[in-house]
Parts: sequence; structure tokens; C-alpha cells
Amino acid sequence: MAFATARSLALRGAVGHVIDVQVDISPGLVTTTLVGRVDKSLSEARDRVRMAINNDCGRWPATKRVTILLAPADLPKTGTHYDLAIAIAVLAADKQQKELTPDLLDGWAFIGELSVSGALRPVPGVLPMVIAAAAHGITRVFVPEPQAAEAALVPAMTVFGVRSLAQVSAVLRGAEVPEAPPVVAASATSLGTWSGEGRLDDVDLADLDGLEDVRYAVEVAAAGAHPLMLVGPRGTGKTSIAERIPSILPDLTIEQSLEVTALHSVTGVLPDGSGLLRRPPWFAPHHSASAASVLGGGTGKVRPGQVSLAHHGVLFLDEFPHFRSDVIEAMRQPLESGEVTIARGEDSATYPARSLVVLAANPCPCGNFHGSTGGSCDCTEVQRAHYRRKLSGPILDRVDIWMEVRPQGRRPSSGWGPQPESSAEVRARVTEARQRQAHRYRDRAWLLNSSCPGPVLAERWPLEPEGQRLIDAELTAGTLTRRGLTRVQRLAWTVADCAGVERPGAEEASIALTLRSDDAARSLPARLAAVAAS
Repeated sequence: MAFATARSLALRGAVGHVIDVQVDISPGLVTTTLVGRVDKSLSEARDRVRMAINNDCGRWPATKRVTILLAPADLPKTGTHYDLAIAIAVLAADKQQKELTPDLLDGWAFIGELSVSGALRPVPGVLPMVIAAAAHGITRVFVPEPQAAEAALVPAMTVFGVRSLAQVSAVLRGAEVPEAPPVVAASATSLGTWSGEGRLDDVDLADLDGLEDVRYAVEVAAAGAHPLMLVGPRGTGKTSIAERIPSILPDLTIEQSLEVTALHSVTGVLPDGSGLLRRPPWFAPHHSASAASVLGGGTGKVRPGQVSLAHHGVLFLDEFPHFRSDVIEAMRQPLESGEVTIARGEDSATYPARSLVVLAANPCPCGNFHGSTGGSCDCTEVQRAHYRRKLSGPILDRVDIWMEVRPQGRRPSSGWGPQPESSAEVRARVTEARQRQAHRYRDRAWLLNSSCPGPVLAERWPLEPEGQRLIDAELTAGTLTRRGLTRVQRLAWTVADCAGVERPGAEEASIALTLRSDDAARSLPARLAAVAAS
């Protein structure tokens, strides 16, 4: 029987599936049939694979009926990375190719797009596909040569970076590997001389004058990955503060690096040969961005958006009220659950989105409103009310920390007084606070306070009685919702972790309530002074 099976991978969201590419070559009406819920780009594989075999590795069975099934048949298939598996399965099923037998394909996975000359081309998502292959017991994989380093990031995986279909066939048969031209990289050099990606490498918290209360709020937000809202007139430094948050975050762990790198690989934004991404990512989409670009989506294949690309990093949404209403409302899910689910027709995908979300807003449309006098604001009260209404209650209730950014005077050039702490000093404290959380949640599915479920937190790690009574009083008074109560409890634990306190008490709960409140009457510096005095 002329039959062979090669394996490739499919991705649905963050979940990988092994695909059996089954080829049957039999007498009958001369035709090539490709089945298994394939999309248009995959349907075109019949022509690409036929030309690749004829031009590089033998002869297509032109007098036979060729049936190609991608199983499981009920799973949607999309993309061009199945080309290599289809071609190898056809060659193994063709009895005229006597040296390449179906049993030689066992234990291998095949990933790569073919050109008509038989050369391989890079494809997006190699890393998550190889991770899925390893999870299903596959230990050997063929990938395009430029992506061999990316695939080799998966432990215990034997990776063969190849240039052509003929080279893959030679490796499987144990024959001499023929020469082939180098594989063209997926992307060329940027046309711009400066892309701005390294702009934030040299910024530091020490650059900011004053803003002690904001600096403390940012430290707490970074330690527990709590959503943060910065509100203040234009020019007060909201963007400068947000841009410095990545500098106080610790390096990613190996597990986090694999997750982040895999998400970037799926989207096709991972540079060739970059290896694991070690630093927390930073993304700041413009307020005119669509929901598909921020949350994820697209036509044909559902792809992760910037909220997922910022996983374990920072997502900064400047001028948040100016974002489209569908984007603002859609932020409920990632703020609450740390993931985002995108549905397009029959296709749906769920991506992780557990980033530190930083929102920034002006107090009015013109951005000049300040204090009770209003400053130089020309907006009417109706305009200011309409501007504030763009932020719905359910969104604001999911923000843990509210901080008003006020205009600051410049520090005297003589250098009198204490100098602001550097990012390295703050990062050391943030790292220690995160290590305390990782130790506390070592047997759980989460690592940070912001991810701890409310019922588990209340049962397993309650606050000191006096601290809990303080929070319950706010709930009774109606200034806190049930969701807000849980978020204040999480915030109190992060305040305690930053201070090295074993269990949050009244002071930590009071600071958490102050951080949570947008009431300017609550003075955070006064709270911190009380803690320092005690």
C-alpha cells in the first residue's frame, strides 16, 4: 500500500496540536486532493509541493491519485508551514522513491514553507510549535536554517536546520547532504537608521525630580504587577514615569522567557537569531490603534495583540480616554483574568496577557485642568464630564492603583538634599518583593499577588484582623465594591512584601486604600511617614 504519515504542528492560541499529514497514492482518476479543514493558503500547497518535488527531489506521481489528509480533520488548519511535511509524506508514500520509506518518518516533526525550487523559507511560530512537539513526545524536528537557534531553545530537542527539501530527504535516508543556497531570512534590514527600540535603554528613575509618592506607587505596582492609573495635567511626567517602569522590573525567569519568546514568534516579530527574550517587553500602542491590534484578532488567522506581546512586561496606554470605546471595554478581560480570548467566526484563540497595565489620562480634554482653580483650562464642565464618562465604572474598578501626578518644581542645581534613587536600587527591592511572593505561592499556579484569587487569598492568607476591619469599613460605607475589596487585599500584601512585613496589618491596609483611592484628600506621603516612624 502506498501510504505514509509525516507530522507537523498546528497552533490555536497558545495551545499546540500535533497534525498527522497522511498521504495515500493509488490508481484512479489523476488528481490531488487536500482535505482536513484547510484554508486558502494551505490549499495552494498542492502546487508549491508538486513544483518543489519536481525541481529538487525526484518526480511527482503524476499518473496517480494523490490524497492528502491533515488529521484531526475537525481542527482548522492555516498557514504554509505544512509544506515540508506534505512533501516528505508524498515522497515516502511513492513506491518509486525506494530509499525513503514511511518508517523513516517516525519520531520527526517537519516545519517549513517550500518554494517552487525546493528551497525552504522561514515561517512564524516555530518556537511554540517545537514546544508543542516536545510536549507530545517528539524529539527530532526539521526547521528552516535561520530558525534552528529558535527551535533549539526547547530542552532535549534535536534540531536540524536545513535549506532545501533535498537536504531533508538526504538526512532521513542517511545519504550525503547536498549543497543548497542559504535560506533567505524572513525580514530584511530596516529602512530607517533609527527605529526607536533602544530609546528606553538609558532612562532611569533617577532622572525624575520629586514625585516621591508616584515613585512609591510605581514600585508597588511593579512588585505585584498591579494595574496603575496616572492622572494629571499634560507635561507633568506621566509618560516619563511609565517609560521607566521596565527599568525596575527584574529579568524574566526561564519559564517566562519561553512564554514571551513564543508569543513573539507566533506574531512573526521575533528577530532571527535573537534567542530567548530576557528582559520584560514594553508596548505602548497609539490611542488610534484598532481593537485587533491591541487585543488580537485579524482576518483568516487569529493572532495575539499587543496586550499579549507585553505578557510579563509593561503595556502602556497613554491618553486612555481617547482610545476607541471597544478597546476600552475589551480591556476588562485582561485586567481581570490575565488572558484574552479572541473569536472570529468558527475560529477562537486564548492568549496570555498578564502584563503590568499602565493607563494615563489628562483631567480634561485640553489637559490643562489643575486643582480647584482649574489652571489654564478652557474646557467646560460638560466637556470634562463627557471626557471622564469615557472611562466606564467596570474598567476603573479593575485598576488597583490611582495616582495623581502634580506639577513639580525643578531640584536645585547645587545638589542639596537627597538624590533620587536609581532604577537599580528600586529594582533590587522589587526583586526581593517578588521573591517573597514566589516563595509564598510556590505550590500554586500563580507567582504574584495581583493574580491570587480572592477566595484563596481570604482563606489562606488573610490580613491581620485590624487591617481587615479597616477594609471592611470601606466596603460598608460603599466606597469599595466586592471586587475592589479583593484588590485592596492583594495590594496590602504587596505593600507588606515591599516593606518586608510578614503579614499586612492596619498600616499596610491603610496605604493600600490610599493607593486605591482617587481622593486627593488622602495623602500618601503622610501614610509613608507614619510607617517610617513606627
